[in-house]
Amino acid sequence: MFKFKLVLITIFAAFMLMLTGCSGDAGQEEGNPTSDENKMEKEEQKEQQAKSDAEFIIKAEPQKIEHIHGIGYPGNDEGLYVASHHGLKIFKNGEWLETTDENHDYMGFQAVEDGFFASGHPAEGSDLKNPLGLVKSTDSGKTLDKIAFYGESDFHFLSASYQDKVLYLINEEPNPDLERGIYVSKDRGGTWEPVELNGLEAQSLGMMAVHPENGGTLAMATREGVFVSDDYGATMKRAGDYQMVTAAAYSRESLYISPVEHEEIKLVRLTNEQPNTGEELPIPKLKHDNPITYIAAHPEQEGRISFITILNDLYESEDGGKTWNQLLVNGRAE
Repeated sequence: MFKFKLVLITIFAAFMLMLTGCSGDAGQEEGNPTSDENKMEKEEQKEQQAKSDAEFIIKAEPQKIEHIHGIGYPGNDEGLYVASHHGLKIFKNGEWLETTDENHDYMGFQAVEDGFFASGHPAEGSDLKNPLGLVKSTDSGKTLDKIAFYGESDFHFLSASYQDKVLYLINEEPNPDLERGIYVSKDRGGTWEPVELNGLEAQSLGMMAVHPENGGTLAMATREGVFVSDDYGATMKRAGDYQMVTAAAYSRESLYISPVEHEEIKLVRLTNEQPNTGEELPIPKLKHDNPITYIAAHPEQEGRISFITILNDLYESEDGGKTWNQLLVNGRAE
């Protein structure tokens, strides 16, 4: 299930409100709005926007969330986002929220400073093309900006730097622009170039992780361990001595990975200063058939981390892994 064949070759539109000025020093010309009227209009627009947002994201009813394809902490929201087969679920202020519309089947979900990147398939009844290609949202999924490969590709494996402009993807099937392979974009999806991965001594690929501040720092989780790079994947080297790593995520100070050793699921913290010496974090006991599939580390709140398993058990810690709160039990959101 965790084996992925290694294949190598290769807005939100800014809205500007134009207000017509008036001349003269004795008040406004007839028909032009006064300053007070302008303020009232802007306040009404804000209220309408807030109402629209409130209608788009609501408290979720108890449910079972299935087919989860990513978790993360967008910098423009306080919640933990869960990308599912039926749209976004958000854990915020101790309760579960969900979107009422645009409930797409998100793949390759990656939270960034101003929103998230994703791929996948449009919701039933949507007028969007299938597949979505690479899209981005800055408003919790209400609108999607089509970045690249729209209607051409579905990327299960994406990774993005939280703060700069670097994106990585694994292209599993050729499209009109890219052959099969692993690619990097240094301009948020405008142009793409192959990732060389020299030194990657592995026959499989899993999850990618990118440092939130330095997009040239990449980690690759494989069946043969975790490999890291500081030159956009041109050269890779093994970090630590791990046999299988199923998930990885960077915070500003650390790389969190999930190795599987003798059928035991672990969570390990590697520091930037000592990338080969891992600190094993205490986590709830997980059965050998329930490995960790995704890890998220909050770039702005060091020590706030979360992980989800293949059976959709979701845990979050706010103290660097000392204690954990279980948010989903086999996908059940109460």
